[in-house]
Amino acid sequence: MPANDLDYSDLSAMFINTTLTRSPATSHTQLLVDTSAAIMAKQGVCIDTFRSVDHSIASGVYPDMREHGWEVDAWPELFPRVLSADILVIAGPIWLGDNSSETKKVIERLYAYSGELNDRGQWLYYGRVGGCLITGNEDGIKHCASNVLYSLQHIGYSIPPQSDAGWIGEAGPGPSYGDKQDDGSRAGLGNEFTNRNTTFMAWNLMHMAHTLTSIGGFPAHGNQRREWDAGARFDFENPEYRS
Repeated sequence: MPANDLDYSDLSAMFINTTLTRSPATSHTQLLVDTSAAIMAKQGVCIDTFRSVDHSIASGVYPDMREHGWEVDAWPELFPRVLSADILVIAGPIWLGDNSSETKKVIERLYAYSGELNDRGQWLYYGRVGGCLITGNEDGIKHCASNVLYSLQHIGYSIPPQSDAGWIGEAGPGPSYGDKQDDGSRAGLGNEFTNRNTTFMAWNLMHMAHTLTSIGGFPAHGNQRREWDAGARFDFENPEYRS
């Protein structure tokens, strides 16, 4: 086994499980979350996780929806935990070939803060790393993953290679990830493709997060909103002036 002498113990990771199943009921997605989180925890990464459905998170695209007609909104209290993490993994199920409503809601609430800046004048999420885990018993892993990963990179997260993993069973009704089968085995747990991709994702997230933290975050040049607003153009030339 190749040696790895990098230290990841100063990193933290947040796993948001966007299952539709409230605690303490079993979540198939949580099993895959636990697998990925265990790999990181073995390297000293501080792990935090919650199920979004366990909290009264309002729908909307503002930081605090209590200021926009909602009586209750748990997101402002949850968000500091999300923002403090170097790594964010959104994990959820496939329903009707798409991400769950909880997945969509969490992404919308992340987007609510995307217009804010960090202390270097970049968008708030710069310097953090994102990935996703998908489970289900119908087709759609790549579709769901592409939606999550596009959304995360669009608001400022860095996406490393092979930053998604998932498991689906045979097409049509059938066992979900981790369900006990007639022969006593548990569906999906021995799937080589899922186990390989989950492992690669965990390590690639740690590698990129370590790289970014070791250089003090994502380089701050050519991407600073404050500097652009102040007149800097970072080598951009208006095509009108070149015609």
